[in-house]
Amino acid sequence: MTERLSCFKAYDIRGRVPGELNEEIAYRVGRALADELGAMTAVVGWDARLTSPAIADALAGGLQDAGVAVTDIGISGTEMVYFATAKYGFDAGVMVTASHNPPEYNGMKLVREGSKPISGDSGLWAIEERARNADFVRTGGGSRTSREVVGDFAQHMLSVVPPDGLRPLKVLANAGNGCAGLAVRAIAPFLPLAITELNFEPDGTFPKGVPNPILEENRAETVEMMRNGGFDFGVAWDGDYDRCFFFDEQGNFIEGYYIVGLLAEDTLRNHLGATIIHDPRLTWNTLEIVSKYGGRAVQCKTGHAFIKERMRQEDAEYGGEMSAHHYFKAHWFCDSGIIPFLQIARLVSQSGRSLGDLVSEMQRRYPCSGEVNVSVADAMSALIRVEREFSDGEIDRTDGLSVEYENWRFNVRASNTEPVIRLNVESRGDAVLVQMMKGRILELLTDG
Repeated sequence: MTERLSCFKAYDIRGRVPGELNEEIAYRVGRALADELGAMTAVVGWDARLTSPAIADALAGGLQDAGVAVTDIGISGTEMVYFATAKYGFDAGVMVTASHNPPEYNGMKLVREGSKPISGDSGLWAIEERARNADFVRTGGGSRTSREVVGDFAQHMLSVVPPDGLRPLKVLANAGNGCAGLAVRAIAPFLPLAITELNFEPDGTFPKGVPNPILEENRAETVEMMRNGGFDFGVAWDGDYDRCFFFDEQGNFIEGYYIVGLLAEDTLRNHLGATIIHDPRLTWNTLEIVSKYGGRAVQCKTGHAFIKERMRQEDAEYGGEMSAHHYFKAHWFCDSGIIPFLQIARLVSQSGRSLGDLVSEMQRRYPCSGEVNVSVADAMSALIRVEREFSDGEIDRTDGLSVEYENWRFNVRASNTEPVIRLNVESRGDAVLVQMMKGRILELLTDG
């Protein structure tokens, strides 16, 4: 192997099985991870994908052959691996998952002690090089044991958002045949919520489609049930449930941007004066909410590694990305799909207002385009065309290109994980302007 292993991405490992990721590569990753971190203990979990147990087994074998004591937590979610790594003091943690990718994909998310992220320049490329060249140093007979962590995980979630602040809301929960159902069932007995389960059984064939609620076609079942069930709100997760998505009482999908605003509000109600981290794609609503509730807003480049690092630097209570990743100081600055579920339930419970009502004013004041993904032949040239056209605006390059005018703003950035440019547009109360400017920018991006 001479070229960089294609399954190594900017933030994690992900590729088609077996062409890009297989058991041999997984074994090498285990050996390389042990050497790079000097790890003596590691925790391993895996998602519902059919290839996950074999890849996790090979990974664990590599760790063991490097002398690492491996603890299996079985089928789980990414945030459960984060929890176990930090809570029990492991030197490393690995979640075998491809999240919302198609079934033929798999991957790994890696963390070091304290569930600090491993990505790109923080160690992932060094692990890739070791794995590619089979440049291994340590050998030894490590051990392998299993541990049940679901109960402790449930109590941790309930310590972050105590159930005594909730009232008996009626909730539709769609786990998408991923792993979220395992976590929700663990906390449900302690909640006053009436939860209707949908697709709670893990099934790596994904009979209802890959769990990725950000795609409109994957929301149909949830929307139909919401419109006929009299629920207070609905929630759906991706495969490893580190992202969650919400539906109001009418079954309307709520853009993640407005959920960031709600979670910032809930956080500041419970942590006066807290620091809130947000990404640059859509900002005005978040800034207004944080100011209104006496917090401090800090902008950070998009991506889990950047958000987590900045949260630690700023000692922030909460960080939110409009892509439905939400990060919490109380969860070792890691992302969680369960904490937002509990927070939204708390906010609806304590406000006495419906979820639709809670976001309606935000949606009216700051209408947005939703994220638009555009495939382009030359991303750099496309971004230059856009910047030239809007050079009279206030420009910010925290992440890609953000341009702000008095009544509207936008962000365009090249994806770190896919060959596309992502566009977001928002305005001050003018939905027509949003659509008009979205169209104009899309013309510029594709005029190559």
